[in-house]
Amino acid sequence: MSYKLLIFNAEGNTMYDYAPITQKVTYTTNRNGSAGKLTFSYLQEKTINLTEGAKVQFYVDGKEIFLGFVFIIEQDRWGVVSVTVYDQLRYLKSNASYSFVGKKLGEVIQQIATDMQLQMGTLEDTGYVIPTLTKENTECLDIIEYGLQVTQYNTGKTFVFYDDFGKLSLKEAKNMMSDILIGNGSIITDYSYKSDIDSDTYNQVKLVKPNKETGQGDTYVFNDQTTIKKWGLLQKYEKVDENLNEAQISQQGNIMMAYYDRVLKTISISGVGGVPGLKAGAMVMFKIKDIPELSNGYYLLLDQVKHTFSDGEHTMSVDAKIINS
Repeated sequence: MSYKLLIFNAEGNTMYDYAPITQKVTYTTNRNGSAGKLTFSYLQEKTINLTEGAKVQFYVDGKEIFLGFVFIIEQDRWGVVSVTVYDQLRYLKSNASYSFVGKKLGEVIQQIATDMQLQMGTLEDTGYVIPTLTKENTECLDIIEYGLQVTQYNTGKTFVFYDDFGKLSLKEAKNMMSDILIGNGSIITDYSYKSDIDSDTYNQVKLVKPNKETGQGDTYVFNDQTTIKKWGLLQKYEKVDENLNEAQISQQGNIMMAYYDRVLKTISISGVGGVPGLKAGAMVMFKIKDIPELSNGYYLLLDQVKHTFSDGEHTMSVDAKIINS
């Protein structure tokens, strides 16, 4: 396995490959709320002109893995330099105010990316028009995450927003399916499987639509009496767009119930053999004989993937969840 860790100076006309002097590289992606992050360290035996904002490209066996920009440089007393690099999503941590009317999520992303001078890739059509999306003094990434959430509530589909080697992209999770298998037949150092109703489970959804005529909100409630009796009442409260009609609100409520009214089942695995290019948002087949739900194989959605490259070895740690159960 061969690596290239190319770093360009601010002008982009000088490049240096840090791979030969790098001790370890880690690359982490999360499905929601944060930029892809690459960290590496090296022993500085001579002065190297590494500066904040420098462009970084990481390749494994010639495959494009990561493109980002240096944000943090640290050096200890022994001369070990540690560098933190983020992809373009980091620039979406800036605050802004927007008011979108009748736009699909891809159009929202396109406008924000253009304003932030970021590079665009493939933006899949979600098929859903967001009636209004208004946010003031809010992080751009949070605005996009809100759009992802609203789109999921109204379509029942999970979309993933990520940086694809320097290009902001939007894809449905099912279109990011990997053909690898994690579990029996692959080396796993350790795993933890959890089922809970504590973190992201609701058996009653209350949607409130503003009513200008009454000055109050019109309330719509969707619930599952069977699981309420079993678990107790777990309620999720959401305000919905005032332009939605009853049929649209009913559709959103039913989709939200289908998504949240279940036991959340997650798995964390460490020490699995690394797969270059695998990132959060992808769907991967898990097959673990000691876990009944996974004994015959099941596609899970990856919430976090951490790659570690060290001493010629590539391993991964992954967090995943069952999204249909």
